[in-house]
Amino acid sequence: MSPHVVEADVRAGAAAAGVGTPAVRLEAVRKSFGEVAAVAGVDVEIRQGEFFSMLGPSGSGKTTCLRMIAGFEMPTEGRVWLSGRDVTAVPPYDRDVNTVFQDYALFPHMNVGQNVEYGLRVKGVPASERRARAAEALRMVRLEGFERRKPVQLSGGQRQRVALARALVNEPSVLLLDEPLGALDFKLRQEMQLFLKRIQQEVGITFVYVTHDQEEALTMSDRIAILDMGRIEQVGTAIEVYEHPATDFVAGFIGVSNLLEREGRHFTVRPEKIRMLDEGPPAPPGFHVETGAIREVVYLGMITRFVVDMDAGGELVVAAQNLDSPVQALEMRGHRARLAWRPEQTFTIRQQRPVAREEEE
Repeated sequence: MSPHVVEADVRAGAAAAGVGTPAVRLEAVRKSFGEVAAVAGVDVEIRQGEFFSMLGPSGSGKTTCLRMIAGFEMPTEGRVWLSGRDVTAVPPYDRDVNTVFQDYALFPHMNVGQNVEYGLRVKGVPASERRARAAEALRMVRLEGFERRKPVQLSGGQRQRVALARALVNEPSVLLLDEPLGALDFKLRQEMQLFLKRIQQEVGITFVYVTHDQEEALTMSDRIAILDMGRIEQVGTAIEVYEHPATDFVAGFIGVSNLLEREGRHFTVRPEKIRMLDEGPPAPPGFHVETGAIREVVYLGMITRFVVDMDAGGELVVAAQNLDSPVQALEMRGHRARLAWRPEQTFTIRQQRPVAREEEE
């Protein structure tokens, strides 16, 4: 199972399904648990070969969406499509998907090789082919020679890669990943983000990735769907959702954003786009300038964060890179400040929906 063969098979499958046929399509999908709508009407298309992330806080509906794609949950309303096939009523074992979970779900009594081969053994694949495909899958996740080790003998990152190999060995058209890096420490999680993206590019399989970690989604994704209260707030590339947030919620959830209202216009500007000007010189041409008082100064290593109460109302957070010694900046609390930004770096947004989930039932 070389990466090139897998990628060719995926592309052939996409062609057979029809040009432009999405790998996954959720059509007006709704899932209710009693009076609570965990997913309250989701429409989204995920392209063939795409690394697509569902990002949102706990309770936003992202994991429920993933479970409906996998077949572990049935929609209360709506349809689920895989490569043009309506699988809404199809059981999980008959869908061309595999799932990688946060807790790995490895069998502790089996060694690595047996864990990776397990799905193939259930399908009745001959032993010699199972071993060859498992060895190739372990090679792809950089675990050659680990076949005889037990899961307890592996690190968290290695166990996660075994879980990934066990999913990839089945050659699914869609791989579903439910917060797979959540149990790892910060440094290892960053390494695994790059590793997962590289593997996805090598094999060409559609990845649908669920996370609450904004940096994780921005790092890996071709596109991101941001969910809140069971609905999709925005779908776009990392640059689109960060630089052009569509709602108050997106602006506040993705990174740090400043929300201001001036002359009836509701807009956002990112902290790193704002300059703190010296008292004397005029502002650079084309910049909008406002004044305020510095309320807080926080040193964060690479940057210093200033919180400024604006004379015209509201507050702005400013992120200044620490090119020089930050000692002087730490003494600026309580001082006056002139802030400047380019008008084209602000974006008008619509406000968050005021309707609560319970009111929609």
